[in-house]
Amino acid sequence: MTAGAWIGLMSGTSLDGVDAVLARADDRGALRGTAHVHHAFEPALRDELLALNRSGPDELHRAALATNALMRSYAAAVRALLAAGGQGAAGVQAIGAHGQTVRHRPGEFDGTGYTLQLMNGALLAELTGIAVACDFRSRDVAAGGQGAPLVPAFHAARFGQAGLAQAVLNVGGIANLTLLAADGGVGGFDCGPGNVLMDTWVQQQRGLAYDADGAWAAQGRVHPALLAELLREPFLALPPPKSTGRDLFTPDWLAPRLAAVGAAIAPVDVMATLAEFTARAAVQALQREAPASARLVVCGGGAFNAHLMRRLAALSGLPVVASGELGVPPDQVEAMAFAWLARARVRGEAGNVPGVTGAAGPRVLGALHPAR
Repeated sequence: MTAGAWIGLMSGTSLDGVDAVLARADDRGALRGTAHVHHAFEPALRDELLALNRSGPDELHRAALATNALMRSYAAAVRALLAAGGQGAAGVQAIGAHGQTVRHRPGEFDGTGYTLQLMNGALLAELTGIAVACDFRSRDVAAGGQGAPLVPAFHAARFGQAGLAQAVLNVGGIANLTLLAADGGVGGFDCGPGNVLMDTWVQQQRGLAYDADGAWAAQGRVHPALLAELLREPFLALPPPKSTGRDLFTPDWLAPRLAAVGAAIAPVDVMATLAEFTARAAVQALQREAPASARLVVCGGGAFNAHLMRRLAALSGLPVVASGELGVPPDQVEAMAFAWLARARVRGEAGNVPGVTGAAGPRVLGALHPAR
């Protein structure tokens, strides 16, 4: 049966590629994933997307062409997904596509600020023959919100359990927490770096895309002075609602903090300290905002980092489980969330949680581009 099929596409701050999920509604109306593919970015595209996170020459022209290339990569992911799921394009109701964030500065400068994702829904609809819902964040920002995180509504729908206070930690490039109260209340916010600093460091020092299983970090020793310096970041102490992005936790952010320590630190010990920083920032935020949480569910690429998972468990004292144990593989959760947001857009349902983003109220998120 093809009716009720939806596609979610997510390319996050890790910049490793796009995750694509095909989902269908079950008998209770909940979306369940039926196929998943990961489509890696070409190195040249990844490099350009990374460069566009910083100011540079001819940005508008470069961003427009990078967006076109990104849409072709998205379309390739959709074709592979349809083949993997045995699904025809005509049976898909809509694609929910996040786009690629290159700036995220809500509420700043003029009181409204902005969030900017490279995305061309019209081109993606043309390339795939499927309706596209996109530009989800800007509607929340227009209503005074942070535009992020948007996944808590999906987390609540998928993982929430009456009577159980728990948290969901998404460790992508940036880490965000969803707080699911026992009474059904939902909170959430960006809590600090996810993989972004660890990935940047292992790329610089060892030429690797990421530290597989956290094995290199596990070999090092945490440097107390550097950890203390990292934990002084003012963003960490801000109350929710709050959000951030790769434009904060950059190599230029890390360099002066390494210099401030005033001593040479072995690269492997820097790596161990960055992993500890990621874990501590998340756990301290959880303990401050939701001390009654009885379980921590982890999704995103960080859930595959065994060292990070061990540190989260040790620091929190909670049972820490990967989302796959609850039926949604960690690398599919965010893409599933955007399939869910696409369905909400088509139905005219609110997709934000005002208590999470700080928006003035519930809003229908996203622009919709018809298939034809």
